[in-house]
Amino acid sequence: MFGEVKLEEQARTNQPTTDGDSDARKPSPLVQISVLELEALMNDDAIRELVDVRTEGERAIATIDGFRLLDEAEHDRLTGLDVETPLVFLCHHGIRSQQAAEYFRQRGFQNLYNVQGGIDAWSQFVDGTVPRY
Repeated sequence: MFGEVKLEEQARTNQPTTDGDSDARKPSPLVQISVLELEALMNDDAIRELVDVRTEGERAIATIDGFRLLDEAEHDRLTGLDVETPLVFLCHHGIRSQQAAEYFRQRGFQNLYNVQGGIDAWSQFVDGTVPRY
């Protein structure tokens, strides 16, 4: 859980040790988090970016406060950030967000998180007022 462990620490714990230069050049792994871990994360003061990769139409149905739509302007803003900036990705069920996180991982970002189950799981297990679709 993220209660006492900051995102950066979680990412370091989930990274394999490196034995040589070739391993050191590999992109860091993508960390899968549950919606309960996301809820705890959102309640702490850690600085991170919350990225919603769904469409505008999907966001019109259901949103989670704090998440920003990954449109072209947001993409450009994010790619201009330090690669150590924690990025948390969310979609409907966790598949598109996984792909988006992988895109940023391939561009050198080191602290990447995918919300398993997406906003659908959030609605079921955290906040039932968020509509399911």
